[in-house]
Amino acid sequence: MPATENPTSHDDRRPGEPAARMPRWLPRAMVLALALVACFQLASWAFHQLISLLLNVLIAFFLALAVEPAVDWMAARGLRRGAATGLVFLGILVGTAGFFALLGSMLAGQIATMVQEFPQYLDSVISWINTTFHTHLSRVEVQNNLLKSDWLQKYVQDSANNVLAVSATVLGSLFNLLTVALFSFYFAADGPRLRRALCSVLPPSRQAEVLRAWEIAVAKTGGYLYSRGLMALISGIAHYVLLEILGVPYAPALGMWVGLVSQFIPTIGTYLAGALPILIAFTVNPWYAVWVFGFVVVYQQFENYLLQPRITAKTVDIHPAVAFGSVIAGTALMGAVGALIAIPATATLQAFLGAYVKRYEVTDDVRVQGGARRRRASSALRRLRHSLHAEPPAAPLDERGTGEEGDKHGRDGRDGRDGKKDA
Repeated sequence: MPATENPTSHDDRRPGEPAARMPRWLPRAMVLALALVACFQLASWAFHQLISLLLNVLIAFFLALAVEPAVDWMAARGLRRGAATGLVFLGILVGTAGFFALLGSMLAGQIATMVQEFPQYLDSVISWINTTFHTHLSRVEVQNNLLKSDWLQKYVQDSANNVLAVSATVLGSLFNLLTVALFSFYFAADGPRLRRALCSVLPPSRQAEVLRAWEIAVAKTGGYLYSRGLMALISGIAHYVLLEILGVPYAPALGMWVGLVSQFIPTIGTYLAGALPILIAFTVNPWYAVWVFGFVVVYQQFENYLLQPRITAKTVDIHPAVAFGSVIAGTALMGAVGALIAIPATATLQAFLGAYVKRYEVTDDVRVQGGARRRRASSALRRLRHSLHAEPPAAPLDERGTGEEGDKHGRDGRDGRDGKKDA
C-alpha cells in the first residue's frame, strides 16, 4: 500500500530555487530581547541590594518634609537655612536623648528594685501556691531547680554565641540612623535648590503641578507630626497626673513613654504604651494597676472620639478606616517603616487627588441617599398614592343646606356674624 503524502510537507519551491533565508531583523530582535532580559535582571539585583538605602532615603524625605515648616519659619526671620535646619535637628536630638535617658534610668532603677525584692515576691507566690494547692514547696528548692534547668543553660549559651550578631545589628541600626539624619538634613536645608533642580527638567506647565504637590506633602506631613506631638503632650500630662496621684515611681518618664509610644506607633501603640505603667503600678499595689488600666481605656475613648477629630480635622483629615488600612498596607510593604509613614503618605495622596480629581453633584435619586432621607421619600410617596386613590370626603350637613352649597351658606353666615361682631 503506497504511503500517503503529507500535504504539509510539500515543498512549494521551484526546481533550482535557493532556500529561504532568515529575516534580517530576527537576529537583531533576539539580541535586543536578550539585552532587555539582562538589563531587567541587573536592575532587579541592584534594587534588592539597595533596598535598605532606598528605605532610608524615603524616611529621610518624609522627615525633611516634617521639619521644613519650622525651617522655613526660621529662615523667614533672617536665619540661614542650614543653621535653622541644624537648630531643629539639635532640638530633636536633645529631646530624644533626654527621653531615652529618663526611660533608661527608670528601667534601671525598676529592674534593680525588682531584683532586690524578687525573693520576697517569690516567697509570697510560693506561700500562696502552698496554701491553695496544699503543696510543700520552698524557695531554695525552686531556685535550685530553676538554676539547674536545661532551658536556662541553653538560653545563656545561645545568648553568649549571639553576642557578635547582636553587636552587628546595633552597629547597623546606628549606621542607618546616621544615614537618615544626613539625608534628611540635606533635604531640609537644600529644599528650594532641590525643587529648582527637579523643576528644571520639566516643562513650565508641569512645574506648577510639582510645586503644588510638594506643598501639599509638606503641609500634610508636618501637620500630621505636629498634631501627633500635641496629642502626645496632652496624653503624657494626663497620665503623669494620674501616676503622680497614685504615687507610682518615675511618673514623668512613664507619662512621656505613654504619650510618645501611643501616638507615634500606629494601631498597637496604645497597648504597648499602657503595659509598662500598668506593670510598674502593679509592683506598688495591684489595685493601682487596675486604676491605671481603667484610665488608659477611658482616655483612649476620649482621645478617639473627642480630642483627635478636633486636632487633626485641619491637618490630616482622613477616615479612621482609611488610616487603619493604610497602616496595614504600609506594614505589609515596608514593615515598621511603612507603618510610620503610611498615614502622612495617604493624607498627601488624598489631598493631591482632592485637588485634581473632578467631582460632580450627586443625583437626588433615593437609591443614592441616606437611610433617613430614603425613608422620608418613601413615606411621602405612599401618602401621595393614598391621596390619589382615596375618594373625596362628603361635605357636612347643617340647617341651611347640604353638600358644598350648604357648607358655603354656613360659612357665609358665620363670616357675616363675625363681621358684625367685629364692627
